[in-house]
Amino acid sequence: MTPPTPTPRILALDALRGLAVIGIVGMNVHAFALPGPAYYNPLSYGATSPLDYWVWLGSFVFIEDKFRTLFAMLFGAGCLILIERSGAAPWRAHYARTAVLLAIGLAHATLLASNDVLRAYALAGMALPLLAGLSARALINVALGLLLVHVALGLVALGAPLVAYHVGQGGHDALLWAERQFGRDAPTIAMLLEQGREGLAERIARRSLGIPAQLKAVAASLPLNLSAIALGMGLWRGGMLKGEWRTFRLQRIAGLSALVALPGLLLLAVWLVRTGFPAPLVGPVALVLSAPFDMALALSYAALAMAFLNKDSGLTRRLAMVGRLSLTNYLMTSVILSAIFASWGLGLFGEVTRWQSLALGLVPVAAMLAWSPWWVARIGQGPFERLWRAGAGALS
Repeated sequence: MTPPTPTPRILALDALRGLAVIGIVGMNVHAFALPGPAYYNPLSYGATSPLDYWVWLGSFVFIEDKFRTLFAMLFGAGCLILIERSGAAPWRAHYARTAVLLAIGLAHATLLASNDVLRAYALAGMALPLLAGLSARALINVALGLLLVHVALGLVALGAPLVAYHVGQGGHDALLWAERQFGRDAPTIAMLLEQGREGLAERIARRSLGIPAQLKAVAASLPLNLSAIALGMGLWRGGMLKGEWRTFRLQRIAGLSALVALPGLLLLAVWLVRTGFPAPLVGPVALVLSAPFDMALALSYAALAMAFLNKDSGLTRRLAMVGRLSLTNYLMTSVILSAIFASWGLGLFGEVTRWQSLALGLVPVAAMLAWSPWWVARIGQGPFERLWRAGAGALS
């Protein structure tokens, strides 16, 4: 039997994937450089100058969860592409891929990045049999419905400290929990600083024991991640991510989405600044209330990329090469950031300010842009893409 002719790659889609994996560095670097609460709250740690607060504002409005959402959208589109091309028994191959991805994500979270997203994508991918047969419109409606589920469940989960904060009495345990997660609780910050400076063997042991808790936390993010995945599937099936939409239509979608997203995000940022970043408010804003606006801005980024990265320019080709190695680049970013911040590297965890950590995030970005074209031209598929494919092939 003659093997099917490979489908030509879509340059703009590869470039968009490259933008997504580069953009994720803008927030991931803070997870490597600073104690956990500082990821969301600049007053927790690492803000010593006005520049640090401007960095927080720019990250909150333009980066935080936008590129993670975009990455999830592209994961959904990628899964649908593979399912459509798999022919007979597509679900066996799909579940083999998600199983291997989950294993890679667990290893990544244990060794390097506790905020790994691959685990969430793999678990959310288990639901794709329920979605893959839907039309583009139905997939987008599912995405919106799951987004509403995330907001509702998130407000229930984080509502107790928020109510206690506004009522001004009672709820001591809830307020203390919020302060430890999103605030400036000094013992918690000290504990996290010590934890962040532990050795590699200590980290592996601690995180290995915490895998059940990791998966529980990841499960809580499934409605949001599955929402983004469904949106990406809908945009592929509807033709946007295939490069079939006209530039004017893409520009209109980008503009409307940005008009929805940016005022909402700016208002939430002003709310946090005016109230002094209270921990009971930081959590709901960062994890729940901003989510619809994050998704809208991610959609705007996707539309802009498909509109303007469809020409075979040097920049587009370089971004496309980064995107073709997206899994490898995502994982190698963690290797580089660990080499900078972990105790077995330069040991800069907790030693830099917010703006300095963002600046150091340019190191893996430069590495991706430099090595990806060389690797693709000479070797082709990335090493972790090859591992993922080989592992899935062995299971299926």
